[in-house]
Amino acid sequence: MSAYQNMEQMAGDFYTRKFEAGKQDGTLIINMGPQHPSTHGVLRIVIEVDGEYIVRAEPVLGYLHRMHEKMGETQTWGGFIPNMGRVDYGHPMAWNWAYVGAVEKLMGIEVPERAEYLRVIMTEFNRLTSHLLWWGAYILDLGAFTPIMYAFDDREMILDILQRPSASRLTYSNFRVGGVQMDFDDKCLELMKAFIPHFRERLPMYHDLVTENLILRRRIEGVGIIDKDMCQRYGCSGPVLRGAGVCSDVRKDEPYSIYDRFDFDIPTQQSACSAGRYHVRVAEMEQSLRIIEQALEQLDGAEGKHIMDKAPKPSMKPPAGEAYCTVEGGRGKIGVYVASDGSKIPYRVKLRAPGFSNMHAFAEAATGTILADAVAILGSLDLIIPEIDR
Repeated sequence: MSAYQNMEQMAGDFYTRKFEAGKQDGTLIINMGPQHPSTHGVLRIVIEVDGEYIVRAEPVLGYLHRMHEKMGETQTWGGFIPNMGRVDYGHPMAWNWAYVGAVEKLMGIEVPERAEYLRVIMTEFNRLTSHLLWWGAYILDLGAFTPIMYAFDDREMILDILQRPSASRLTYSNFRVGGVQMDFDDKCLELMKAFIPHFRERLPMYHDLVTENLILRRRIEGVGIIDKDMCQRYGCSGPVLRGAGVCSDVRKDEPYSIYDRFDFDIPTQQSACSAGRYHVRVAEMEQSLRIIEQALEQLDGAEGKHIMDKAPKPSMKPPAGEAYCTVEGGRGKIGVYVASDGSKIPYRVKLRAPGFSNMHAFAEAATGTILADAVAILGSLDLIIPEIDR
């Protein structure tokens, strides 16, 4: 047995003993994951049940630990950028942006206006792919297969778009300190402009097929309450927080880049249940379309190139100091802290992953519900497990 497997076994034994010590008479301790379909392979949840009712639940991480923060302290400043595409494969461009944004703050770099527009457009398209992936997988977790086919049909169209300037379809790493790797070509712009009306026509079908479906509504309405108080205690952000009625979004609260130039709303729901979080994400797809449409209209008048002249090399040596950058990701508030000692390798990299905080609200939200509801609650949090490993 390897050292890693031994540590994993020790962690598993610890949580099993912990739950056994507090076990009530007549209850049963079961594992949900790490291979359960709804945990997507790498999240384990230890659950104590009394019949069908959940008495206790605790998420257990560490089954896919990638050590991103420590890897950041062994690579050059530019060489660490590809890692950001692996932290959250759902919305990697937001993580790209958070990291290069922190380095740009550290170096006092001003990004060309055109590069800002390119970043916004690509990140919002990537937000759409993230929400479509969640939407299809969530409904699949709840037992319906057909919707994920429609979700991936639309998602593939966006991937065809993003592939042109990034040369990638999933783990993007096309942001650079000072701009982006490539500009949009004419074909890319043509595909972008064609997708907007197509997806606007598609969204009503999504609502007819899924949102108004009585079976789905019975599965998620009133299930998994995560209210404002819980969000504050656990540090929840993104759709989980907005699903509790809090109008909070980094793009509005802590404006960065050129988001203050666009007219868009921050969807919220007061129900604080799984249905509220569902409705927030579906509404956010329409808002991303609004941002993309406005950005494309303004793109021709943007000054500068896709990247600054004399952009820093990957082996750059930022001045000694520290910086922190936050952006709004598909799962909530992303934060990247970097510290420099003046060398070509970061002294410290710290990642603030929204899924880590959102996930821990599950234990409280699931207590008292039935076992089948655990799948609906967990899926409504939209967790990307590599993002939250510690």
